[in-house]
Amino acid sequence: MREWKIFVAFLAVFLAAYFLPLSSAKVTGAILEAFKMLQWYARNHTLACVVPALFIAGGIITFLSKEAVLRHLGPKANKVEAYSVASVSGTVLAVCSCSVLPMFAGIYRVGAGLGPASAFLYSGPALNILAIFLTARVLGFQIGVARAVGAIVFGIIIGLIMAVIFRKDEQERNEAMADLPESPPARRSLWQMVLYFACMMAFLVFSDWYNPGNVVVHRRDGVTIPAVLLQETRDEVLIQVDRPVGGMKVGDKITLAKAEIERIEEAQGLVMAIFHMKWILAGAMGLAVLLMVWRWFDRDEVAEWMHNTWDFAKLLIPLLFGGVFIVGFLGALLPDEQVAGLVGDNSLKSNLVASVVGCLFYFATLTEVPILQALMERGMHEGPALALLLAGPALSIPSLLVIRSVIGLKKTAVFTILVVVMATIVGMVYGALSTGVSS
Repeated sequence: MREWKIFVAFLAVFLAAYFLPLSSAKVTGAILEAFKMLQWYARNHTLACVVPALFIAGGIITFLSKEAVLRHLGPKANKVEAYSVASVSGTVLAVCSCSVLPMFAGIYRVGAGLGPASAFLYSGPALNILAIFLTARVLGFQIGVARAVGAIVFGIIIGLIMAVIFRKDEQERNEAMADLPESPPARRSLWQMVLYFACMMAFLVFSDWYNPGNVVVHRRDGVTIPAVLLQETRDEVLIQVDRPVGGMKVGDKITLAKAEIERIEEAQGLVMAIFHMKWILAGAMGLAVLLMVWRWFDRDEVAEWMHNTWDFAKLLIPLLFGGVFIVGFLGALLPDEQVAGLVGDNSLKSNLVASVVGCLFYFATLTEVPILQALMERGMHEGPALALLLAGPALSIPSLLVIRSVIGLKKTAVFTILVVVMATIVGMVYGALSTGVSS
């Protein structure tokens, strides 16, 4: 089977290279946009987000005992405790799916049940507290509350359904886990392990602290543009107009060379204050982790931790980078105007399209809000908007590639279908209610 997978990958690359119409300006432009998105991802998410999450995942595999994970997240764990913790973890972590994926892989491989692990996989990025507040402020209080409640309820329901559908597989997996030798006696006390993981989590939260992106761009020609900063590469910035100015409409996306820009003024506030201090705060947490490792861990344990972290890196990073490149390519071929034209009402088709788009395209946390704002300015209905918000944060092409490598194709397909179906249904119900209230 592994050789067939390699063959299919080779064949896909060959066919793309053979048939790709490079004479088409649209296709070559999409390739360039794909590389721009990959560079943006490398510059803004890899070191601050993916790498710390990989170390945490390696730490979970190395230092968390199988018995402790099974006790709290395994098949015999208290269901209320397991699903409650898994479904509200995003409010504490405040991270995106890039960070959740390695941790999901870690807890699942140590022995967490498929149900709680699936709840964590969905709710972790969907319940990002900063994104919830930004959604309420920009798109409206009602849709912000609906997003928060939907994220928690979705996580629990999806986890429970996954556990029921794959109960036979889970039973076999649990029996295999039971046959493994017991973990050796803990070398550290509970408070030491809690402090170790808490500091690593805090490092991740601070290093990946988000910039909401509200800026005022002053161009060298004297034009001032209130905007949201969506993407920044080494030489260019992509902005989205926040208020009408100089013939530009709300939601218009503009790419500016940095040489054209005189200065960029950022919005002020507590979130931005923390953002400007994030490396100081993250550095303090990193030093605390290094001190704990020096005092509490021996050389063999550290070597095993690094080995497990590297194994996760080899597995996940190529899939994330490849997925981001694909999303950048496809996104350039599907402009906002076309998407908005498909989701202009509260029909089954509109909500289904929004859910599928959310499951395939990559939205960095907080950027989905201004993107949705632009789509709603172009006519997107509130129902599909909520459907995209519920389907988008947890899934994307990069996420799907990683999830498949952890739990297999069948479970990934069912998980994706559950997200799409539930987001579609909830979007239609919310759209109907919002239309009734407004009328």
